[in-house]
Amino acid sequence: MRDPRVDEYARLLVERSVAVQPGWQVAIRATPLARPLIEAVTEQIARLGAYPLLHLSFELISGPFAREAPLEVLRKTAPLQERIWREIDALISIWAPENANDGFDLSEERQAAAQQMTAPLRERTMSMSIPWVIAEYPTQATAEAAGMPFAELEQFIFDAVLLDWDAEARRMRTIADVFDDADTVRIVGAATDLTLSLAGRTGAVDDGHINMPGGEVFYSPVEDSAEGVISFDEFPAVYFGNEVAGARFAFEGGKIVDASAREGEAFLIQTLDTDDGSRRVGELGIGCNPGIQRFMKSVAFDEKIDGTVHLAVGNSYTSTGGKNESAIHWDIVKDLRPEGQIYADGRLVQENGRWSL
Repeated sequence: MRDPRVDEYARLLVERSVAVQPGWQVAIRATPLARPLIEAVTEQIARLGAYPLLHLSFELISGPFAREAPLEVLRKTAPLQERIWREIDALISIWAPENANDGFDLSEERQAAAQQMTAPLRERTMSMSIPWVIAEYPTQATAEAAGMPFAELEQFIFDAVLLDWDAEARRMRTIADVFDDADTVRIVGAATDLTLSLAGRTGAVDDGHINMPGGEVFYSPVEDSAEGVISFDEFPAVYFGNEVAGARFAFEGGKIVDASAREGEAFLIQTLDTDDGSRRVGELGIGCNPGIQRFMKSVAFDEKIDGTVHLAVGNSYTSTGGKNESAIHWDIVKDLRPEGQIYADGRLVQENGRWSL
């Protein structure tokens, strides 16, 4: 007997997150460890008269092809794969890693090449030209990375996912309205004082349509607007299985002009030097999920922690007005609950993780 929570999860992904329609071709990217959710999602798609296209791999980021292919081959999307990505009607990605450090074994050069290879898909997802969602299924590797027993992680995931998303959408819309009306946002916290412009930009409310769990309001700040410093002392930044502790960025004219870290500084700087757009802010996200209160080294959850913000360096969402282009999109979380404020056009709207709207 399949856990009924898995069926409810699948229903949310298919009916709410991507709203599958009859006749659609829906790509499902996953690892075999997610089999119960994959089967439930496939059944839901089939009932709607649509076509599931299953792409299974042992590793979603790394894998034998990424490790062994010549770089000039790795950088280029296979023609048939590119056609699939350009013709699908929706995408459901299920993160169920066998190794929480997936991608760690790739060199910096290979990581960048693997990112370039997915450019046709990223072009469609970042512009929201197709509905897409990233979901997480519990695995032992994720539990160990989060320092949680497997049963606790499983309950944690379902508590964060199986919410009344219509009610959450209304609550987050109230938050988004504040920033939609603001030209500037100032973030103040431990070793942090950063100002960004949202002038002419409209935010998006992730109420379970882009990520599951949802629970954030996000923007693409004006590309040359970031001024000041931000320190990510509370949680490590994780990218391609690499951890960077105590990252600190100083911005001038929208660009990171100085970057440092207590641990992993060489990886941080090398990643920021990927291309011309990788030292600019592609996203400002505001975590709003009340079911997520702790860090677990999984960005799909960590960026939604209620009372946090996150910056993504690199590629921005064209759907929210972003113009920055980069092969990377690295979300890094700043916790404002112990000490922090958010100002919208000079008005204090959040203090120590609590809203005063």
